[in-house]
Amino acid sequence: MSTNTNRPRIAASSYLNTAPLIWSFLHGSQRDSVELFTDTAPARCAEMLASGQVDAALVPVIEYQRLQNVLLVPEVCVGSKSAVCSVVLVTRRNNLKKVERVALDESSRTSVALVQIIFREFLGFEPEWISAAPDLKSMLTAADAALIIGDPAMKIPRDQFRVFDLATLWHEFTGFGFVFAMWMVRDDSAEKIRAVDFAAARDEGLDHLDDIAAENETVVGLGREEIRTYLTENIAFRVDEEMRSGLNQYFELARKLKLISSAKPLVFIG
Repeated sequence: MSTNTNRPRIAASSYLNTAPLIWSFLHGSQRDSVELFTDTAPARCAEMLASGQVDAALVPVIEYQRLQNVLLVPEVCVGSKSAVCSVVLVTRRNNLKKVERVALDESSRTSVALVQIIFREFLGFEPEWISAAPDLKSMLTAADAALIIGDPAMKIPRDQFRVFDLATLWHEFTGFGFVFAMWMVRDDSAEKIRAVDFAAARDEGLDHLDDIAAENETVVGLGREEIRTYLTENIAFRVDEEMRSGLNQYFELARKLKLISSAKPLVFIG
C-alpha cells in the first residue's frame, strides 16, 4: 500500500478474528480511505498507537486503561458471547484447581489479565506465572498450563489436552460476554478518524465471509465451513449492552486485583 500522509493510519493484527473488521479496508469500499498496517501482533498495535505511528488501532481492551489520551470506537469489537475457541488455557491436568504454574503468551495482554482474574477471583488461588513465547510444547515443558491465543489455539488437539475456553469460563462466572479488542483512537487524531466508518467496514466484511473463508483456509489450516462457523458463532463483532456490562466488570475486577491502577469510564469518539 502506498504511503499517503493525508489518509488516516490504522493498525490491526492479521488474526482470522480480525478479518471481517479489516476486509473493507483491504478489498472493499473503504480500501482507499486509510493506510492499513496488518503485519503486527495485538500488543504491538497498542505500542504503535501510543507512539503516534498510527491514528487508530485494533487494540487489546486492557490497554484502554493503560494508554493515555485515547478514545474508543463505539459498537465494534472482537469478542465472544460464550465460547471463543481462539483464547484458551491448555493443560494435561483434568482440573484447573490442580494447576500450579501457568505459562502466559507474551504477545497477549487482555487475555493474560483475564487468566489472572479467573484464577484469583473465581477459582480462589494464584498459581505461579511465567511469560513465554507462544509455543505450546515449550510452554508445557516449563509449566503445567499454557495460555494460547489466536489461530493456533483452534488447532490444538482436544484429544491430547484439556482445553479450557476463556470466554466460556468468563460467561460461566459472570453471565456476560467478553470483549477482547476494540478500535481505539488517539484523541489528537479524532477529527481525522471520524471520516472512517468502522461499523460499516465490519458489516461489509461480514457480508463477505465466503471470500474471507476462501482467502484464509490455507493460511490458518481450517476448512471454509469451520471458518464461517468460527466467525458467526464464536466471535461477536458488536458491542451490545451485555458485552458492555462484561467489559465494565472486567475492568473493575482488573482494578480490584491491581492489574490496572484505576478503571476509567468508557469514553467513545463522537
